[in-house]
Amino acid sequence: MSQTKIAVVVGSLRRDSFNKTLAGALAKLAPADVTLVPVEIGDLPLYNQDDDANQAPSVKRLKAEIAAAQGVIFVTPEYNRSIPGVLKNAIDHASRPYGQSVWGGKPAGVIGVSVGAIGTALAQQHLRNILAYLDMPTLGQPEAFVQMKEGLFDADGAIGAASRDFVKGWLDRYLAFVKTHAG
Repeated sequence: MSQTKIAVVVGSLRRDSFNKTLAGALAKLAPADVTLVPVEIGDLPLYNQDDDANQAPSVKRLKAEIAAAQGVIFVTPEYNRSIPGVLKNAIDHASRPYGQSVWGGKPAGVIGVSVGAIGTALAQQHLRNILAYLDMPTLGQPEAFVQMKEGLFDADGAIGAASRDFVKGWLDRYLAFVKTHAG
C-alpha cells in the first residue's frame, strides 16, 4: 500500500494558534496510509519579484515540499475578513517565477477555525478565489467553517467528541477527492 503525502499549510504563525492545533488534530485523524506533513511558512522572506531568479533557500524548500505532495490542505485563520498576509506570501512564493508554479493540479482542501460564529467563511472564500486562479481543484463540499468553542479540542489536542465526526467526515471526503485527482 503506497503512502499518500498531503502538505498542510497553516496560515498562522501564532505559537498557540487554534489553526495549528486544528492541523495537528487533522493529522491524528488521518488513516495509516496518509501522512499530513506540516509546511513551514514563517521563515519565508516577503515576496519580491526581483528575487524570482535567485529564490531563497526557504522558498526552494517550500516549493519542493509542495511538489512532493499529492495534495494540499490549507488551514486558515481569518484576519480582517480575509486570509493572513503570511499565507498569501507563501502562495505567491510557490507560484513564482511565472510559469513555474508548484500549485497547479494539486487537489486542495480548505478548512479553518475562528472564535467568530461564521468561523473562517470569508477567508476561505477569498482563498478559494486564489486557488481557482492557481489551477488547484478544490473540494467544494462539505465546507468546514469551524467555530472555536470549549470542547473543540481535547486535552491531547485531538478533536473533541462533539465535533469529531464532522471533522473526520471532512477529512475523509477530502482524501477521497485527492484520490479522484491522482495520476
